[in-house]
Amino acid sequence: MRLSGPSYPKATASMASFQMTGFPRRSRVLLFALILFCVLVLLPKPGLHVGRALLFFMFSPDSAGSDWHKGLNLDILKYVDPLIGTTDGGHVFPGATLPYGIAKAVADTLSPAENAAGFVSDDAPILGFSHMHDSGTGGNPSLGNFPIFFHPGCPEDDFVQCRYALRERMTDRVNGSAYATPGYFRINLTNSVQAEMTATERTALYRFTFPGTPTVEVEDVDVPYSPLVVVDLADLANSRSGGAIQIFPDLVRVAGNGTYGPSFGLGSYNAFFCADFRGASLRKSGTFLSNTATEEPKWLGSGVYIPPGSAGAWLQFEKPESDSILARVGLSFISVDQACANAENEIADFGFESVHKAAQRQWAEKLSVIKVDAAGVSDELQTTFWSGLYRSLLSPQNYTGENQLWNSSEPYYDSFYCIWDSFRAQHPLLTIIDPVAQTEMIRALIDTYRNIGKLPDCRMSFCKGFSQGGSNADIVIADAYIKNLTEGIDWETAYEAVLSDAEVEPRNWGLEGRGNLVSWHNLGYIPWDDKDTNGTGPSSRTISRSVEYAYDDFCISLMAAGMGHQGDAEKYHKRSANWKNLWNPEQRDLYRDSDNDVVQTVFKGFMMPRMLNGTWRYQNTRTCSPVHEMHRCYFDTGLDTYEGSPWLYSFFVPQDMGGLVEAMGGRERFVERLTYFHTSGIAYMGNEPTFLPVFQFHYAGRPGLSSYWAHRYIPSLFNASINGIPGNDDCAMGAFSALAFMGFFPVAGQDVYLLTPPFFREVAIRTKLGSRAVIRVLNFDPTYAAKYIQSARLNGKPYTRNWITHDFFLTGGVLEFTVGSVEGAWGSRDEDLPPSYPVLGMGG
Repeated sequence: MRLSGPSYPKATASMASFQMTGFPRRSRVLLFALILFCVLVLLPKPGLHVGRALLFFMFSPDSAGSDWHKGLNLDILKYVDPLIGTTDGGHVFPGATLPYGIAKAVADTLSPAENAAGFVSDDAPILGFSHMHDSGTGGNPSLGNFPIFFHPGCPEDDFVQCRYALRERMTDRVNGSAYATPGYFRINLTNSVQAEMTATERTALYRFTFPGTPTVEVEDVDVPYSPLVVVDLADLANSRSGGAIQIFPDLVRVAGNGTYGPSFGLGSYNAFFCADFRGASLRKSGTFLSNTATEEPKWLGSGVYIPPGSAGAWLQFEKPESDSILARVGLSFISVDQACANAENEIADFGFESVHKAAQRQWAEKLSVIKVDAAGVSDELQTTFWSGLYRSLLSPQNYTGENQLWNSSEPYYDSFYCIWDSFRAQHPLLTIIDPVAQTEMIRALIDTYRNIGKLPDCRMSFCKGFSQGGSNADIVIADAYIKNLTEGIDWETAYEAVLSDAEVEPRNWGLEGRGNLVSWHNLGYIPWDDKDTNGTGPSSRTISRSVEYAYDDFCISLMAAGMGHQGDAEKYHKRSANWKNLWNPEQRDLYRDSDNDVVQTVFKGFMMPRMLNGTWRYQNTRTCSPVHEMHRCYFDTGLDTYEGSPWLYSFFVPQDMGGLVEAMGGRERFVERLTYFHTSGIAYMGNEPTFLPVFQFHYAGRPGLSSYWAHRYIPSLFNASINGIPGNDDCAMGAFSALAFMGFFPVAGQDVYLLTPPFFREVAIRTKLGSRAVIRVLNFDPTYAAKYIQSARLNGKPYTRNWITHDFFLTGGVLEFTVGSVEGAWGSRDEDLPPSYPVLGMGG
């Protein structure tokens, strides 16, 4: 349909100004601090430790120019590098955005196997600059709708001779010119154009700068200086169907819409944009199909078929007054009118610098909930920490007010890519550092159930994504319940939703819920040859789905017990023991060595697929690990594990680690086996199920080995290089490293955090109640030779457990470690181990 002229609300406010702290006041603070330091130096030795703590909170190396009490530390932004993970499969979005923001502006590259998030740090050419992306995903490219692209001019000043189609217009970047910081991205193109971008919640703001000379050399041809912008209806995945676009010359505006497909699911979604340009007078305008441009008509659509691929509008300008043109692109999933309103409400005055500074401030406010004493810690490690924390706040995206599927007063978050990836680290991290956002996400999941009928495992662009394993939204909801997230959460409906996952099989369990439920309920496992007549989905992943279903049921049992449903609590607790039904105690670990001889290790007992009649079926214990057929276990393959081997999934029994330790031969053999997992090449940190096994030494009384392996993986796999993460980020890789740096790792779905020494002298987290949760290393060793806890004190009292509960992060306190260069006995006694919740006998 042809777009009608929208109504344009008048902007009523401009962006807030940004001011730095005045120098004279800072001088007085530093003078006072210097005097206090001299006094503290003269204190007797027992007082030094107290003095250092006081100094830390006053002016640590990372606190200059900040006010932690007010929640702001702009200086930490220098340690955030959004370009980390933009190559080698990281798929990180490095462009301009806000925490959980819809607008995500960046340069899109021609990197077919890598550009899931638009930009890749390689040498591929630039296709355009688009305004919506997802970060860290696997699979196909996501979003990238409505890219714009600037030519500095056209050959012979003839717009027909400019290039319009995506593959025709693409231009090389100037190598090394890409630069990113929170809320800002910049890159230079070889056609002489520099592109800068920043963003608000739903609006991207670009500044395109030109040389200003009468002619510009483009591909060895001098073209007259008269910038021409291409506005394309395409998306990264070339999934567009239909759509419309219209030019409003008097407003120097282009607006349009299209229908697109999701990157890892089924369905379609509608998207709308409203682009305004400032800085130069308009000369000409028109539309294009593929590489053919005309001045008329000024619109495409209105029942006229627009073929797939590049199609859109173009505008050509006179010489810009300051040799730059601003492009403001408002976005919406509701209408063009709402896209225009979003732009005018959020960026009324096209003030690039003020928008950039406001974005910086929002990022600083989010990150400043954490304060570290980084004395002695390298810039690279600090960058690894803060950048990982930053990436944890990119998604899910807050689409509240833009829900095109149903009307609701509840929050709506999208881009859950996927909960299978994020439940283990990201959501527990957000529960601590951003409980308001995590609470809204829980409410959004519940509202999705209320309106769609099932909780999602994966959701993007208003579409159902493919379920990778269990119904793991159950774990996210249970985790929130036991950690007292309450504001506005309808727990009765939440409980109804998780029971639906456990009891009601959907028609297509490849998209939501669980499959094979008759066998799960009656046999206590998913048979390899199951005959499921109640629903449909990939007949695969019987091991990984079974162990995840068992843990999902355990988490439901915790909710049931807390809500007074004792019968349900007992039922689901019993089902949590179903992992035992796939444990083949006689299965050996076999592999072929370099001479092609079959070798048998000492390890016995693995999760194995099982038939309806109870007999065992064999899957090589190492299949789908880096040492054997790494890429065979995905959503649509016929094997019994997902993105991991039976070796890996044999460790996934968080609800009964005590029982698993015994099944593997006791503590000593368990430690030997877990160590072999990490040393043999079987472990792959690029997939999230390997996160918890880094810390599972705790369950055998060897927390020092958890610390050892955390330090092995950081910085060897998690570091500040461009390829500084080992796999798709999923906003989870950053969460893993951030948690390890701070000295604790969650057992998602339980009130348990496994403790290791932080990578800093001190970490302080502002709690939801406004107090501080402090983790301090009394005798910190910046070489990390001393990384084993010898003793601990909590609020001044001896603390021997190698784990802690969420109450510490809710009410605050001080946890102090003394470390050494060899393992001590701390955390090794039976009473110091994390809890296990065994079920006598078999599940089912």
